[in-house]
Amino acid sequence: MRIPAFLLTAVVLSTLSPVIAGDEPVSVAFYNLKNYLAMDRRVDGELVLDAPKPDREIKHLIEGIWAIKPDILGVCEIGDPSYVKDLQDRLKKAGMDLPHTELLRSKSGFDRNLAIFSRFPIVASNSRDDYTYRIYDEKFPFQRGVLDTTIQVNKGYELRCVVLHLKSKREVPEADQSEMRLNEAQLARAHLDKIFQNAPDTNLIVMGDFNDYRNEAPVKTLQGFFGGRGYLSSLTLSDQYGFRWTHHWSFADSYSRFDYALLSRGITGEVDRKKSYIHHWPNWDDASDHRPIVISVTPVDKNDGK
Repeated sequence: MRIPAFLLTAVVLSTLSPVIAGDEPVSVAFYNLKNYLAMDRRVDGELVLDAPKPDREIKHLIEGIWAIKPDILGVCEIGDPSYVKDLQDRLKKAGMDLPHTELLRSKSGFDRNLAIFSRFPIVASNSRDDYTYRIYDEKFPFQRGVLDTTIQVNKGYELRCVVLHLKSKREVPEADQSEMRLNEAQLARAHLDKIFQNAPDTNLIVMGDFNDYRNEAPVKTLQGFFGGRGYLSSLTLSDQYGFRWTHHWSFADSYSRFDYALLSRGITGEVDRKKSYIHHWPNWDDASDHRPIVISVTPVDKNDGK
């Protein structure tokens, strides 16, 4: 039997004996790691080709993740499988064993990928890297695709996590960046609609770097039709100081909310909003230009199907 091409690029590593939770809350986080991969970088004033993310940045990255202690961690801007293993090993050394992972390789021409790390077993993958769209006569790939995994948190509770990283605001010669981002959001929404057609009460979190504001078309498109069965509510998060930005663009000294958690109707009753937040620590900006978001989920179905 021929394996579909999109399955070949989703690398799943779940080889250890499963850990199953009880009914205690679990922590789900999303974090843009800012180039945890090989790329050309300035190191001590010199240009170094294919240099990894500097250890001094990774040190503060691990420091921030350790404070969260996530049970499930979705990330973007991570490199090939060796970088997934590197981060996994560093987290384990720091006391966070997340043995189950999936990596979805990018179609952007750069190895800037999506991945998920989990303490609990991944029991299904529906990730896709083969979606395309057209702007006028030109065909474009959904650059980072849709990472879509189902995680068995305990014997009676499955959590479906969709991780996204939409086109950045960086201008490119091929097409308008905002139009590209909207097309990617439309493809992701079509993917989500298929989920809800088959299972309307799915416990689903869509998390990621959407590279846009809450009132703009890409975010609204991902949320869907207000009041509809598949509508996704946006979880409003803040840090300990009450600030809601997740991204800092140092060149413009601009602070924005680009990172989101969208909740299906099936999971809204299981999310503890008071214990969900944007994580801030003193060295956050030495680790990444983003701050991680954290969602607290009690893995007991509370949706009555209405």
